[in-house]
Amino acid sequence: MADRIPESIRREALSHDFQPTIRIGKSGITETLITEIDAQLNTRSLVKIKINRGLFEKKDIPSVWSHLAESTHSVLVLARGNVGVLWR
Repeated sequence: MADRIPESIRREALSHDFQPTIRIGKSGITETLITEIDAQLNTRSLVKIKINRGLFEKKDIPSVWSHLAESTHSVLVLARGNVGVLWR
């Protein structure tokens, strides 16, 4: 699926003007967080998410992005460190 992401979506995800609208804090990944990401994906196609530093081990972050993409029926466009962009 990742190879079917339009170039315009990739460019928007990489844009420095595109700011995170979701922040994952000390409460971690909750049902409320998933619902909020889902709601934002319904109103706009891209959602940028930032995970607070130290919340997850570096090796666990890719599985966090996979879980969020799966839970919101979206595609991970970009993952750099603790910032990821989901698209639907």
